[in-house]
Amino acid sequence: MTSIKVETLPVGELATNCYLVWAPETKEAVIIDPGDEANFISEKILQLDLKPKVILATHGHFDHILAARELQLAFRIPFGLHQADEPLIRLMTTSARWWLKREIVEQPPRVDLWLEAKQTIKLGRLKLKIIHLPGHTPGGVGFYSESERLFFSGDTIFYNAVGRTDLPYSSRVELEQSLRKIKQHFDQFMVYPGHGPQFKLVN
Repeated sequence: MTSIKVETLPVGELATNCYLVWAPETKEAVIIDPGDEANFISEKILQLDLKPKVILATHGHFDHILAARELQLAFRIPFGLHQADEPLIRLMTTSARWWLKREIVEQPPRVDLWLEAKQTIKLGRLKLKIIHLPGHTPGGVGFYSESERLFFSGDTIFYNAVGRTDLPYSSRVELEQSLRKIKQHFDQFMVYPGHGPQFKLVN
């Protein structure tokens, strides 16, 4: 039996992939990139009888964290982000208002856990390691399971596309370095991107 289960929930106006990742034997779960629709995510967690323990963000863009604060409060769990993306948390409301062209009532999440490369998130037999992938944002990270060959890539790489680098804080050079890291480490892994379908990485 697999030691990790994954439920993909496309949420929000930008169809961000929120992932519920859990260990079947304990139902202890990680919420990755809750980009919007906190009520929908909460309902799915209850339907699956999961026990969420932590919220993890692949990066600080609003469309990956808009529901994080409400889920923090609902389940009383910490939120983790790479420290280099802390400025994006402060810009969440302004950025969401500009991109979505509507009033934003959601509050930015409180960061309880600074994510760093080589850290491991452990929930029973569920183990997700962290890799730093700057480029799209300075604090972009990915989460992966070597035993299950699963990789949550955020907005660094998609099916037939890569993350944008035309934002003021983005870096094409760093993104290319991150893509080389991905090719070196995750050949034949199933990739769960921030948007769009999952795919197998084949070098």
